[in-house]
Amino acid sequence: MCGIAGYVGDRESADVLVDALSKLEYRGYDSAGIAVFDHGNIKVKKCKGRLANLVEKMDEEGKPQGHVGIGHTRWATHGEPSDINSHPHGNKRVTIVHNGIIENYATLKEKLQKKGFIFKSSTDTEVLVQLIEYMKVTNQVSLLTAVQLALGEVIGAYAIAILDKEHPDEIIAARKSSPLVVGIGADEFFLASDATPIVEYTDKVVYLEDGEIAVINRGKELKVVDLSNVE
Repeated sequence: MCGIAGYVGDRESADVLVDALSKLEYRGYDSAGIAVFDHGNIKVKKCKGRLANLVEKMDEEGKPQGHVGIGHTRWATHGEPSDINSHPHGNKRVTIVHNGIIENYATLKEKLQKKGFIFKSSTDTEVLVQLIEYMKVTNQVSLLTAVQLALGEVIGAYAIAILDKEHPDEIIAARKSSPLVVGIGADEFFLASDATPIVEYTDKVVYLEDGEIAVINRGKELKVVDLSNVE
């Protein structure tokens, strides 16, 4: 089933994300990872195996320091369990975590490969994040618009959370047929696959509906729109 976590606020996001992912372990997984805005850059730590393996890796290598981040526990669907196939996926510009299955990923991947995109993993998730970046760069649009355009081409189920280097105080999240919950705290936001990791921080939660996209931005109110940008 996998698990998604996200945080925007004043706390150390790596700590919040690991705590949230530990409360989602019951969903089953074979790898874990986080991505955090660390001094203006997206820093990713991920590995195959239990969440404890990720914690040990960060103890040895250093954990990302920052107040905005996303995390994931993966259950392999496309691509075997491995460090490379574990989430988050993306690059230094756009990074994503994803639950669900993109049914037409092979067709989308072939189109992107013809445009020069290179893929490191065997996952459908990497196809989705590359598609989002392609839409963003080609159409010279915001990340939100790029996500809307990309999801318009996707067939399948998804719950996603995305970081964009150009917007270090923001997470964009979306869902279709895979649950996603936003927790609203005092000058902070939480994101998770269910409310379990959120309730200790706040009792104010918003359950995203199918086709909805949430813009979670530090210092601003929660914005929820659909694929057509209707609030």
